[in-house]
Amino acid sequence: MLNGQRHVLDGYKVLDFTQFVAGPTVTKLMAEMGAEIIKVEIAPDGDRSRAMPFMKNERSGYFVQQNRGKQSLCVDVRTEEGKRIVRDLIPKVDVLVENFAPGVIARMGFDYATVRGLNPKIVMCSVSTFGQSGPLANDPGYDFIGQAYAGVTSLSGEEGGAHFPPMLAIGDVSTGVHGLAAVACALLYRERTGEGQYLDISLVDAYFHYHDVWVQALSASAGAAKPVRTGLHYAILCPAGMFKARDGYLFIFAWLDHHWAKLCELMGRPELAADPRFVDNPARLKNRDEVVRIIEQWLQTLPSDEAASELLRGARIPQAPVLSVEKAMRHPHLVERETVQTVHDRLLGEMQIPGFPLRFSSFPRRLDLQAPLLGEHNGRILTDYLGYTPAQIAELERSGVLRSLPR
Repeated sequence: MLNGQRHVLDGYKVLDFTQFVAGPTVTKLMAEMGAEIIKVEIAPDGDRSRAMPFMKNERSGYFVQQNRGKQSLCVDVRTEEGKRIVRDLIPKVDVLVENFAPGVIARMGFDYATVRGLNPKIVMCSVSTFGQSGPLANDPGYDFIGQAYAGVTSLSGEEGGAHFPPMLAIGDVSTGVHGLAAVACALLYRERTGEGQYLDISLVDAYFHYHDVWVQALSASAGAAKPVRTGLHYAILCPAGMFKARDGYLFIFAWLDHHWAKLCELMGRPELAADPRFVDNPARLKNRDEVVRIIEQWLQTLPSDEAASELLRGARIPQAPVLSVEKAMRHPHLVERETVQTVHDRLLGEMQIPGFPLRFSSFPRRLDLQAPLLGEHNGRILTDYLGYTPAQIAELERSGVLRSLPR
């Protein structure tokens, strides 16, 4: 704790209308940095990810992973009383984050013009698949939908075969990280000018931002340099990709000439480094099949994949074994750095989740956070922020404007 602060965002307050992954990632990271997050869950059921597996004691590990450190206010915003609660909270916060489909938050009565009228200094961030404008803006979408539209999926798989998108939320999580970056910069701008603003963060925009090769190549070459799928191997570098070893696969990136020369020495074939077929990256690309054959033949003579990995590590050739999720969770490096983090949930017990990926020298310790039960903080939020009496809160609960459940 530095100067009484828990973390870098201590003191900032956020109204969080998010669910599932992309939106909750913005506020999850802010909670890890000490911001106070009021998670507005729409009554009666709240965030629909509360029903996502793995479930134990009616508690979702998926929900817990995305919502640690947040306070839950479960309110029926279809009622005038529920809308009044939200309207009264908006002037009390610094940031509002939502990831409904475009137009939904406006139909609730909380479009940016209204929100800004209640709090001119607020930073409002909308996270969606396609953004708030454009021909696709109103289409429903998820991570893989954005990935496909961004031209990312088209690059996966072998030429002529099926595409193989990665089975994890790369787009959702990275869009949330983009959203966090925008929120943080908007808060910095507000510190300098006193002005809030509206942020439109799109999953398709984030995914398209990942293109490192083909967008510029297509454009600069006037269409001559066309994207190609090369399956297990990187399209413009060699050797660079996934190689079959004795038991499984290794990623090896030895395309730089000095790495290639060192690999040739390891394989007991130093003469290959000067062979005209393999002398530089362009030559190796033309003879990729032979390069792959030579490397895989050598790998399969070694006693184990672990032995191959250690040989390559010792030679400082960039490489990695293809670990299962289970093996990655046990890897000493990931455990020591708390890349995989062990936490305790009051209903699920001890569990492991992906750790907080940002590291600050002034705040080296991670905060001890809990995911909320549904509507757990109804009373605290309405009392502390809005001065409601116990009788008022009880009446809102009786009428169904507020809801809570022990899960």
